[in-house]
Amino acid sequence: MTPHVAIAKWTLEDYHQMIAAGILSDRRVELLNGEIIELPPEGEPHAYYTSTVGNYLRTLLGNRAQISEGHPITIPATQSEPEPDIAVVQPLGREYLRHHPYPENVFWLIEFSNTSLKKDSDPKARAYAAAGIPDYWIVNLQTMELIIMRDPADGCYRSQNTLTEGTIAPIAFPDISISVRRLLD
Repeated sequence: MTPHVAIAKWTLEDYHQMIAAGILSDRRVELLNGEIIELPPEGEPHAYYTSTVGNYLRTLLGNRAQISEGHPITIPATQSEPEPDIAVVQPLGREYLRHHPYPENVFWLIEFSNTSLKKDSDPKARAYAAAGIPDYWIVNLQTMELIIMRDPADGCYRSQNTLTEGTIAPIAFPDISISVRRLLD
């Protein structure tokens, strides 16, 4: 008979206490659905796209949104504090000294997946959908495709489209036209 293995789940409070105590200071991690997940080292393509697309979005959005690159968002409902590659959030200024952006502060999220597509398209997508984040985009760096996930309900996105060209407007900013090629080139 195989013994039952219990997985310890961490709360946001536990996670923040570990950070404050310096326990995680030498590790790149994020909290996802109560589990501490080690992040892979950031390769050159990942860093390039995050920076380039972040700058492109800043130009398009101006002061209408804040572009956060690789910083946490807090999802209390799922005990998660992931670090999306790009979070387009409300520009709340000093409010973010007290907390990371919550789901209601997030316009949309973008992940650049080179080796992390499985994690980005499953547990992360479920956490984002459960939080009601309306727009979640994954740039698959292996196939150079943009995966658009929308219409969150019951912990999943009911709409998913894959693009390689054309333009896309984020739900929060329907007047903004984003070039798919600019995200992929």
